[in-house]
Amino acid sequence: MKNLVDFIPAFECGIDMPNGLQWFEDDLFVIDQKTDNVFIVDRQGTSKKSIPTTCENGSGITIGDGYMWLASNGRTDARTFRGTDTHMNWILKVNLDSGEIVSRFPTPDGGGVHGLEWDQGKLWITAFNPTALILVDPNSFKELFKFDIDQSPHGLAIEGESIWCSDRVDRNIVKYNKVTGDKLEQIDVPDGGPDPHGLSINNGVLWYSDAAFPNPVRPYPEIGYIKINS
Repeated sequence: MKNLVDFIPAFECGIDMPNGLQWFEDDLFVIDQKTDNVFIVDRQGTSKKSIPTTCENGSGITIGDGYMWLASNGRTDARTFRGTDTHMNWILKVNLDSGEIVSRFPTPDGGGVHGLEWDQGKLWITAFNPTALILVDPNSFKELFKFDIDQSPHGLAIEGESIWCSDRVDRNIVKYNKVTGDKLEQIDVPDGGPDPHGLSINNGVLWYSDAAFPNPVRPYPEIGYIKINS
């Protein structure tokens, strides 16, 4: 089932390339693909803190078990190289306050990773070989469940027994049953609307980010929320 929606900017975006989003308590954590810093902003968009990380080509972000988990998506084209860059695809477990790396894990399929989402002690990961959503044990990274999807997956957001996944290629956001993998709903991005990179949910409302990179539909970044019209 498709929905008619409005994508509404929440505030003036002061982050160059906001690729991944995660609401945590009353703050919005944003991974900036350009600097690979994590910005913590309030509901008015005011930056409360900037956390440097060793992420490279940062994409997804989630918070769980007292840590940040970051999608380090291989070789970066958005900034100059650093000595900590590996040009490989990793999932980073980092200190929530300092951004220092605690450990890192290769992606389950060896390919790129855009979306991460913590779910009751487990970790959802996007995959491309084939396109799928994978649930793993974050301690062993043992695969617990996997289902293929017909999307180029990006941001993820858990809503009860469902999981939303954004796709900036086909420009849609799809809701799946996270137990069966069945497709439940689809939101199509209107012409001229944002590229849905990051995704998070807060009080039942979906939030998105548009990193305006690469090959953007619109040449400016944006963070906002989605209003579903009845």
